[in-house]
Parts: sequence; C-alpha cells; structure tokens
Amino acid sequence: MNKTVFFVSDLHLGLESKEKEREKEDRFVKFLNFAKSNCDELVIVGDLFDYWFEYRKVIQKGYHKTFTALEELTSGGIPVHYIIGNHDFMHRDFFESELGLKIYYSTLKKEFNGKKFFIDHGDDFVANDLGYKILKKILRSKIAQGLYSLIHPDLGIWLASSTSKTSREYTGSKNYSEEDGLFSKAKELIDNGFDYVVFGHTHRIKYIAYKQGFYVNLGAWLFEPLYGKFSGEVFEIIKWE
Repeated sequence: MNKTVFFVSDLHLGLESKEKEREKEDRFVKFLNFAKSNCDELVIVGDLFDYWFEYRKVIQKGYHKTFTALEELTSGGIPVHYIIGNHDFMHRDFFESELGLKIYYSTLKKEFNGKKFFIDHGDDFVANDLGYKILKKILRSKIAQGLYSLIHPDLGIWLASSTSKTSREYTGSKNYSEEDGLFSKAKELIDNGFDYVVFGHTHRIKYIAYKQGFYVNLGAWLFEPLYGKFSGEVFEIIKWE
C-alpha cells in the first residue's frame, strides 16, 4: 500500500510582525492538524524558522502551538523529518528528544513508494555563492557555536535575528534561474538514479521533468502557503488555504 508523504519548506517563522506571525503560525498549525489524518510522513525541507539558536537550557519562546502540533504528529506515529536549513541550523536535542522529530544536518535520501528521493534544503548547491559556503562552515563549527552560546540568550537571539534577516534579503535579491546550480545538481542526481530531487532555499517554485525524473523546488510557505504531496503516482504542489 502506498504512503502519502507531505513536504513543506521555508516558513521563516519569526520573521514578520507579531500579527503576521500569529496568522502564519495558525495557518501552519491547521496544516499540521490536517496532516495528522491525511499523510503517513512529513518532510520539512529547511528554514522552518527565520533564525534558531538553541541554548543548552533555553529555547526561543513564541512557537508553542507549532511545537505541540509537531509532537502530536510524532506521538501519533507519523514520522517527521526535519532538514536543517541555512537559517535554523543551530539545533541541539530539543526537537529530537522532546518533540520526536528526526533531524538531518545535510541530505535526506529516502525511498517513498518505490521512488528514490534526494531531499536537501539546497543552499550548498547554489552556484556562485562561495562566500556563503565559507561562512556556513564557520557558523556550523562546534568552536564558533560554543563561543556563541556564551552570549546571553537575549543578546544572542537578537544577533541571530538581525543576521538572519540580512541573509534572507541577500537570498531574495539573487537572480536565481533554472541554471542556478540547483537544476544542474538535480540533473546530475537523476542521471545517477534518483527519481525525485526536492529542494527549497531559493523561494522559487520549480517542477521540471528531466529524463526519467523530476526536479522539484517547493518555493516558500513564507510568501505562498504551499505543500508537496507524493502518494505514489505523481508529485503535486498544492496550495494550502
């Protein structure tokens, strides 16, 4: 029997005003509640948060409804795969130990309904972005994260928020095209046996057939609430009302 798998990407929770964030979170929680009875697995393809820095004993406030809805999914037996994006990369164990999610710091390679999926946020494969890739290695290093964790959480989260907004503006200003590096990478992966390559990051929706496979970019829930659905026949990108 085929499984139904949902995919979402680039919500950037915490980016906008309190009113807009409340509306966005409420919409997303309704989607998660819908997922409880309509899918078998959920994949979050990065940048669930606009910034996330998890201290050892402190987590950011304001997302309890999202946390509760995610925990209800996993406690109900629905696996939730969370690929860390370029904005929400500083995680410790909260999402795994408290909420039951499966965290991936790089690519998720998984077979769904007999089809081979390569799923990644995509930031590592964007062309002409060497500066960002160097910065990412620094920010992901244990030494840098350990030093940053010594900063008081109020200041640390403020700095993370400010840096994240700059990064998002930079990403939004880039002139991505079909040959942004992601499609080229997708073609390479399909040539090597993958049926579906799923990315986020660029905030541009793509659904391109190539040989026997497909390149999918989920766009950004931040700008238009969309989710991917794969139930064994075809991958769909669906607008969430």
